[in-house]
Amino acid sequence: MKNTQEKIKEILERGVEQIIDKNSLIKRLKSGRKLRIKHGIDPTGPKIHIGRAIQFRKLKSFQDLGHQIVLIIGDFTAEIGDASDKQSMRKSLSEKEIKENMKDYKKQIGKILDLKKTEIRHNSQWLSKLTAKELLSLTVNFTAQQMIQRRNFKERWEQGKPIGLHELTYPLFQGYDSVAVKADVEIGGADQLFNLKVGREIQKIFGQSEQDLLTSKMLPGLDGRKMSTSWQNMVTIVDNPDEMYGKIMSMKDEFIADYFELCTDIPLPEIKNIKKANPREAKARLAREIVATYYNKNTALKAEKEFNMIFKERRLPGSVPAVKISQRMMNILELLFKTKLVSSKAKAKRLILQKGVRIDNEIQTDWRKQVKIKKGLVVQVGKRKFAKLV
Repeated sequence: MKNTQEKIKEILERGVEQIIDKNSLIKRLKSGRKLRIKHGIDPTGPKIHIGRAIQFRKLKSFQDLGHQIVLIIGDFTAEIGDASDKQSMRKSLSEKEIKENMKDYKKQIGKILDLKKTEIRHNSQWLSKLTAKELLSLTVNFTAQQMIQRRNFKERWEQGKPIGLHELTYPLFQGYDSVAVKADVEIGGADQLFNLKVGREIQKIFGQSEQDLLTSKMLPGLDGRKMSTSWQNMVTIVDNPDEMYGKIMSMKDEFIADYFELCTDIPLPEIKNIKKANPREAKARLAREIVATYYNKNTALKAEKEFNMIFKERRLPGSVPAVKISQRMMNILELLFKTKLVSSKAKAKRLILQKGVRIDNEIQTDWRKQVKIKKGLVVQVGKRKFAKLV
């Protein structure tokens, strides 16, 4: 069993990009005082991916030490959109979209945090009440140059890409969140550092002690870019187990160690040995660990068995949806849509042109093809979607 000092050391080292102010944070953690650890998440999509879950896992470590987790759902700030690491002006979300996105957030977050011990706030509670005068009193403490000099804004400025005035206000609102909840510590991704620093400045303006900051390393997405809802290169914590396992197995070998460090509890010394292992075996273990984290070990083993059945043994998965179609002939686009393997005929056409569709294991290349409907016909889209005609 780890003692408190060992746990603190791991919290401050594992998956951590930067800490400001580290000496202050260590002193606070050793003081025995119950700290208010803040983290904010904007509901920009309905599913939380494992890249975002890195911060929740770090929060859980603080929670296990007895500290108060303050989770802010950014229902107000999501209307603006955080510009951190964005190369173009992001689209603002409507209130309806935000409500729909955050509908299942508590359930998803509850897979990681103990919600009974978590203080959950919505920043519309205070930000929607700010008057124009109060907002102005915040803006006079910062300059346009400060905002423009953040890396992605600077790049957009130099490239002649638009920067919305609303984007410049985002760090101020996130910083004001820290004042509203009296945060001692704020946790965020490495791309959030600018916003987190603004929070320290705004706390000083309001006479509060500056929060310490802890930023985590960024998780590469399945395509090598930062994992992002916008790019859909993600594994979400609510993906079904087979899909979750398969996605991990499809990732690039060079990111295996990063995923082990950031997404699992495997000890760091052990990860060094995993780096030397066969990449496929290492990914299989990683996939089991991640599925077990969000489901359980038995489910992880079943997902592995299913994956091996399809990709190693070239057999059909154990459970293939059965679809009854009465016509004798059908256009392939219509067939894919009727079997619910695609959401639209346009997508079906695109997948056929990309050689992503098989019928009875034969790759289809003609989107105009008329398919003879017969019992037992197996239709496949991509690597994991199947339907069998009955």
